[in-house]
Formats: sequence, structure tokens, C-alpha cells
Amino acid sequence: MVKGTSRRVIVVDSPDAELFEQAIFIVRNDVLSERGVTAQMLVNEACRVARSCAKPSASGRARRLPRSLIPLLWIALGALGIGLLWFLTAFPITI
Repeated sequence: MVKGTSRRVIVVDSPDAELFEQAIFIVRNDVLSERGVTAQMLVNEACRVARSCAKPSASGRARRLPRSLIPLLWIALGALGIGLLWFLTAFPITI
């Protein structure tokens, strides 16, 4: 809801444009006047936060499979399951 007040914003282009185009940061009113923060410091911090959100975490997130390999993976798993079922029915385990 806008009540006639102006807000300061920082718009940062996304480092990974696959999902997002821009990140918008709304600056608190008291930051520039009371805390002695410069405009360049705000821009640098906004860029740092946007980059850190786009990068994989330090825990080493696994890479995703390409979409073209996912059906092949399901086919292989289905074939493995059918093969295992056939093996168990053809060679029953007797105790």
C-alpha cells in the first residue's frame, strides 16, 4: 500500500538470469541519514547479496541432470526392476 511517501530502492540485475531478471532492495529510511552509509556501500552490499543467493551453497549442492537424461533414467530403473522381478521368479530362493 502506498501512502504518498517515497522509498529508495536499489535494483540489481540477476547474475543468473535463468529464473529472475532483477532483484529489488528497499532501503530503510534511516540508513543513509543516521548510520553514515554511502550510496556506493548500499549498491555493493546489494550486489553481494544478489550474487550470494545465485551461487550454489558451500556445502556443494549436486548438479542437476539435464532434462533429456531424466526419461532415460526412468527407463533404466524400470528395466532393472523388471529384471530383478524376473530373476526372483525364475530362480526362487529356497531355505
